[in-house]
This record gives sequence, C-alpha cells and structure tokens, in this order.
Amino acid sequence: MFGKSIFNKHRARLLKDGGKSRRGPVIYWMSRDQRVADNWALIYSIINANELKVPLVVVFTLSEVFPSTNLRHYGFMLKGLTEVEHKFKELGMPFVTLNGDPAERLLEFSEEVKASLLISDFDPLLVKRSWKAQLNQQLAIPHYEVDAHNVVPCWYVSPKQEFGAYTIRPKIKKHLSSFLTEFPIIELKNKERVSKSINWHDVNSWFKTASEVKPVKGVVPGEKAAHEVLDEFIQAKLNGYVEKRNDPTLEWQSNLSPYLHYGHISAQRVAIEVLKAPAPEVDKQAFLEELIVRRELSDNFCYYNPNYSRFAGFPDWAKETHRIHRFDVRDYLYTLEEFEIAHTHDPLWNAAQLQLVNTGKMHGYMRMYWAKKILEWTTCPEEAMRFAIYLNDKYSLDGRDPNGYTGIAWSIGGVHDRAWPERPIFGKIRYMNFEGCRRKFDVDKYIKMNIG
Repeated sequence: MFGKSIFNKHRARLLKDGGKSRRGPVIYWMSRDQRVADNWALIYSIINANELKVPLVVVFTLSEVFPSTNLRHYGFMLKGLTEVEHKFKELGMPFVTLNGDPAERLLEFSEEVKASLLISDFDPLLVKRSWKAQLNQQLAIPHYEVDAHNVVPCWYVSPKQEFGAYTIRPKIKKHLSSFLTEFPIIELKNKERVSKSINWHDVNSWFKTASEVKPVKGVVPGEKAAHEVLDEFIQAKLNGYVEKRNDPTLEWQSNLSPYLHYGHISAQRVAIEVLKAPAPEVDKQAFLEELIVRRELSDNFCYYNPNYSRFAGFPDWAKETHRIHRFDVRDYLYTLEEFEIAHTHDPLWNAAQLQLVNTGKMHGYMRMYWAKKILEWTTCPEEAMRFAIYLNDKYSLDGRDPNGYTGIAWSIGGVHDRAWPERPIFGKIRYMNFEGCRRKFDVDKYIKMNIG
C-alpha cells in the first residue's frame, strides 16, 4: 500500500520569488518539524541542493521572546535538538543555531553564506508567519515553504476555514492516496565535513525564561523516544482504543502529543505504522480520525482565522449567544491565580489542573470539561479564553499549538460545533458538568490519581 514516493509538488509553495542568482548552499530553516527522519521539508531541501549541485545547511532559530515559553518547553525542545544535531553530523549536513530575532538573524546568515535558496516548514500560527513576512521583505533569494506537519498540506486540502470535521473529512480523504505514501530516501550529494559541535550549555544560557515551571520527569524528548512511544502505543493500547480512550483513569491515550507538537515524529509516519498494525479496524480508524482529520482541522482553523485565540474568532451564532448571556449571574468567580493553583470548589476541575501542572498534559476529555468550567466561573468569554490559553500554554508540553487553541475555542466559543439547547451562562454552547463525567468514568479514582 505504501510504495516509495517522489516529492509531491503540492507539498511546497513559493513564498518569495527572490531576484538574486547565487551558488551558495541551500538553507533549510527547521522550526516546527524538529527531526531528521520522515521530514518532507528536509527531503525537498536535499532534492534542491542536489539539483543546484550545492551543499545544504540546516538552521534553527532560537527566539528568547516566543510567547508563553518557559524551561519546561525549552528543556524538552533543546534536548531533542541535540539528537537532531548528532544525526545531521553523521549525514554530513551542518546544523546551525542562531539566537535572536529570527528574521534578522536568518537574513544576516543567508547573506553571509551567499545562500542560493531558503526552504522552511509550514506553521499556521501568527508568530511564525510574522517572522516569515518580515524576512521576505528583505530576502533576495527564493523562499519555499513545505508542509511537513500535515499528511495533506493545509493550503492544498482547502482554500478556506472549514465548518467542522464533517466538511474537511471528505476533502482530506480525497487526497490521502496521493499524499499518504512512504518517505523516499534521498542522499545529499554535496556533503561537508562537520567538525564543530554546538555548545548546548551556551545555548541554554541564552534564555531568560520563567523558571517556576519545571521540566516534566519521565517524558524523554527526541526522535528515538518518539518512535519508542509509538511502538508502545501500537503494541499495548491501539487494540481497544475506541472503548477505553475517553476514560481518564485508564491512561489509554497515545502520549504522542508533545512529540507531534515539536515535530519529533511525523504524523504521516504514525499513520503508516498504525495502518500496518494488527489491530481491529475500528480502533485504527478512530485513532486516525484524531491524528489526521482533527489535527488538520485545527491547522485549517488557525491558518484561515487570524482570531483563533480570541472571541472574534467564534462563529456568529456563538458570539450572539454569548452576547445574550454575558451578564448572567455566576455562582462562582475565580481569579487567574486561583485557577492556577487549583483552588476552586470542584475537586474534579482541581484534579485536571494539577494533572496539567504536574505532568505537562491533561487527558483530552478532561481538557474539554476544564475549559468549559473556566467559561462558567469567569466574568465573560473573553476572560475565559485568556485564562484557558494562558494556563494551557504555560503548563502543557503541547501548548502553543493549533490543537490547543482550537480545542479551547471549541469548548468556549462553539468552533466546529453546533448550537445546543439554551441554558444560563453557556447559552447555546455545549454544556458539560460533574455528574455527566461521573456517568462516563470513575471520577473519584481520577481525583485520587491527581490530588491523592
């Protein structure tokens, strides 16, 4: 089923048609997809370097001002990058880190090495897109972007924001046979002897980030660890996934989210291995629905809706229902500080928040309940969005991600959902409560697991 594939031209697009013709190296600006294996952006960079008969340099920019980043995030990322550097050295490809403003430093570096071409990986979030726009204003060489994160490229599967999974699903499935292929192995022809290593101690010292959020123990970053987690999931949890995935006490999720977020593993590789697994088809399809359709729907939302993290990004019916219920009386109101230390009247919500703070993750079902209760216990939906995004981005290893922004917008603003029977505070936004959770799983067990 998965034959060898040449590069599908629709995975790449031209962002800047530079005027200068130079014979320097191709630069691959690695950002969202921090891996060597199964990386379409790297593959495209090697193809172009070979055609131009020039070397390839891989560059990673390190910005001290990336929003909501702390030692938990940087520690996980930098440890993964040490593995990336080692692999590139073995392949004869220089790996360079540049600290400071990404656009400025990349422009300087491209001029310094007289680069012939720049290739970057796709990211729908505004901060990354603003860096590219700033860079392209002055860049003198062509700049191509490759979607190495989604199975079907975001801009190719749909030219607009989709209403929901039911509208994007057929569009993705239409193109899966063309894009869900094995990765070709293409060797770089013009290799360089790489002798200089990155001083990672110095790299760590560049950052002046919040130190109160400590790295998560027991979660090993990097490509090797990501593939081990995938293998463990397929062997131990894929069978029975449909039945057990939504019970937070069973911990039956894949645990791949941080690895997918940092690009330590390709979603396409995960899909290929899951499809080959000897598990029930119903379990495989349920997992692939989340991995491909739901993840790519999140990218679609963030790419086509610049207000993905704000009230303005909600659908009109949700804005209207929030307008009607904006001044409904709340039985409880909490400050951000009270939420952060899990100091609410609800032990289930407190347990979810403590799971997030202590482990860097929250079960997907609980994250919906968690966000909806923030809406119920804050003064307005705008405040609820700010609080939920702040907490998720600060503590979750997969924070600052389209999945997080879209999930919170679904919970609070009805994004990708429909109107439900009207009730106080929520209006027509889907409602969740403690007793509903109790009917689905052992709430007391979950509380004990995370609070004790």
